[in-house]
Amino acid sequence: MKTAGIVLLILGLGLTIFTSVKFFTREKVVDIGKLEITRDKPNYLSWSPVLGVLVIGLGGVLIWQGGRK
Repeated sequence: MKTAGIVLLILGLGLTIFTSVKFFTREKVVDIGKLEITRDKPNYLSWSPVLGVLVIGLGGVLIWQGGRK
């Protein structure tokens, strides 16, 4: 449980620092026979930093419970 807590702690820090991810999808604009025009459309995936804080808290609880015997 202690290693899972450490992984969640690091994941939570990443979620808190980076609150969005930008990725691109290719979209056809024109398709006439052999002529094909595409463009890259940007998409964003965003989340609240509160989610990262909750994951950090869960990781801390797992580390604390893993240390108790």
